Amino acid sequence: MKSIRIRILSAVLLSAGAATSAFAADETNLKAITDAAIKPIIEKYAIPGIAVAITANGQDHIFNYGVESKDTGRPVAPTTLFELGSISKTFTVTLASYAEASGPLSLSDKAGKFLPGMKGKPFGDIALMNLGTHTAGGFPLQLPDEIKTEKQLLGYFETWQPSYTAGAQRSYANPSIGMLGYIVAKAMHADFAALMQGKLFAGLGLKSTYINVPKARLADYAQGYKRSGEPARMTPAVLSSEAYGVKSTAGDMIRFVAANMGLVKLDEKLQQAITSTHIGYFKAGAMTQDLIWEQYAYPAALNDLLAGNSPAMLKTMPVSELRPPMKPRDDVWINKTGSTNGFGAYVAFIPKQRLGIVILANKNYPNEDRVAAAYQILTALAAD
Repeated sequence: MKSIRIRILSAVLLSAGAATSAFAADETNLKAITDAAIKPIIEKYAIPGIAVAITANGQDHIFNYGVESKDTGRPVAPTTLFELGSISKTFTVTLASYAEASGPLSLSDKAGKFLPGMKGKPFGDIALMNLGTHTAGGFPLQLPDEIKTEKQLLGYFETWQPSYTAGAQRSYANPSIGMLGYIVAKAMHADFAALMQGKLFAGLGLKSTYINVPKARLADYAQGYKRSGEPARMTPAVLSSEAYGVKSTAGDMIRFVAANMGLVKLDEKLQQAITSTHIGYFKAGAMTQDLIWEQYAYPAALNDLLAGNSPAMLKTMPVSELRPPMKPRDDVWINKTGSTNGFGAYVAFIPKQRLGIVILANKNYPNEDRVAAAYQILTALAAD
């Protein structure tokens, strides 16, 4: 009997050893694939630090490169916080979608329902869905610099005149998504940052994601750098929290990616909200505009991804509305870029392949290089 137990134990240990060796080999291979895509970018743009997180076959992997700050020389670590820039918008629409699933609003509601001062004015007649898809009627990329207060903000939208019919053109703009977040907070009778921190981030299990970085975590907040090399961090402004103000770690962001592929156990309404952000509303070339997320038929062509994430997409362009909207599907490449003066980020995932990637850098560098690196890595993994 004793010899049988010994043989069984030996078999278990051998099996565990084989599994560990296989995992180590996979990790080594994945690191080599990631290094080949990321290290040339670091060298090309003198990027101080990058964190890459990958989810593949239900396993998360994080690879860190360089330093959080050139002054301190502190290495990038799992605790390092990066500015997400416009990837923050994906959280804003997730909160809006959650509010719809919970009852306070519908994305078909008009802005005037929640902002009485806008009733009878053009902005009051805009549907919330159009605010979340860059199709509200034409806004500048940024709010005018002179807007510093909530009163000035509302005054600006009370006098706003559309440049085109809602749903006819796509005009990428921080004011529209910013106002969606502002309206969601009004509908839910709470402060936007508090809703994000206490309701959304907590519900997603994100423990190192913030709009306002607490004092206890300031030491983990990476120093950003402009393309010129000058230090830079974002300065809070009107609607910055709603449009580009989130800071997070690679680990938290890959969890968010996994949640977007249905791989994380969440509250039913929250999962419903996330899935609803993948509904396709408009077409612009090869790109389908979801609620902030942008998707492409899979397998996606690199040229289409590069074009869809190029500076040209910041210009106003005609779109065709999908009627009915396209239901969420898994045979797509879904992505979003994000930038501030000192940071550059990219997120992409392929639900059908259960593959996703997050690339966070403490220097602003071209979107095209982020997309190409992610494509190189995910394509290599999908081929395995």
